[in-house]
Amino acid sequence: MLDFKFKENFRKSIQPLKPYIPGRPIDDVKAEYQLENVVKLASNENPYGCSQSVKAAVLASLADVALYPDGYCAKLRAAVASFYDVPADNLVFGAGSDEIISMLAKIFIEPADEAITAQITFPQYAAAVTAMGGIIKTVPMHNHAYNLTAILQEITPKTKLIFLANPNNPTGTYFGKQEQTDFLVKINKISPKIVVIFDEAYKEYVSANDFPETISQMAENPNIVVLRTFSKAYGLAGLRVGFGICHKTIVEQLEKIRQPFNVTNLAQAAALAALADQNFVQKSHQLNRQIMQYTEEKFAKMGLFSVPSQANFLMTDVARDSLTVFEKLMQKGYIIRPGAAFGMEKFIRLTIGTEQEMNGFLAEIKEVLK
Repeated sequence: MLDFKFKENFRKSIQPLKPYIPGRPIDDVKAEYQLENVVKLASNENPYGCSQSVKAAVLASLADVALYPDGYCAKLRAAVASFYDVPADNLVFGAGSDEIISMLAKIFIEPADEAITAQITFPQYAAAVTAMGGIIKTVPMHNHAYNLTAILQEITPKTKLIFLANPNNPTGTYFGKQEQTDFLVKINKISPKIVVIFDEAYKEYVSANDFPETISQMAENPNIVVLRTFSKAYGLAGLRVGFGICHKTIVEQLEKIRQPFNVTNLAQAAALAALADQNFVQKSHQLNRQIMQYTEEKFAKMGLFSVPSQANFLMTDVARDSLTVFEKLMQKGYIIRPGAAFGMEKFIRLTIGTEQEMNGFLAEIKEVLK
């Protein structure tokens, strides 16, 4: 093999990073274990797919597949602005909200700048900051949840960003309205220049009465960014479309580095149709709650503790090596996420599937854990 002569030219800041490892693809598991049927409960996708109107919209948009998409996302922008009652120029769109996370790091993080998040949370926060030469500071969890008080204690003059996933991935925990309000008051006393990013990817699955309405807090807190996605409850994970809501001054900077055609024609058409079908979203929410409660009860009868979740997944303590459980379940046709991927060695993260999928899974895990 030829020696690669210019390895030293790679950016030093990205050398500590490791590629993101998603849930195993269904086809890979089928091939590896010679299985005909495999159920994926690893990536928090909507087990009910997407709205039927989305499928019709995508088919119609195929007529424009030879054309570049509208980089401004004008129709989708107008619909989202109306739905959330925000100005259109307070929106930015990305190929999933994870692209916007990367964009935020690009516009705020200089080498040696700091950002803060939780110890066990979505890994792309750390990846985005580290790639820009920044320093990511992670704060230990409290009862598997964000410890906002401890985060405040980590702030220094170098702090530029704070990433807060609410509900949190992978634990499903949340912080309430009063806790969030108090946190923002304290942040603004320390430094109103610190930008607080609320990643609310699972907001549509929340049932807690005291969950914050973060968008309504933006008028008094121009240092807030709210991230939302069409990947979860809307069922558009394969099309990659998300958005951020923030002050137009932040949007102006994000637009400078946004890829010009980052959200495809198909994705924009799908998101527009998905947003219009709130009945589908509400049905997904209701079924998720019902089947999650059923699954928690079954786990409890097996002597297993599950972290209370406001998302569409459960983090469950299986009291043994999660990688071993992960491998054994794959052999039986069920893909989950081992908690070892997040530093929770004896936990598994389980997306809540359909009633049929969960019944099949519960029968198999009972055998695996014997």
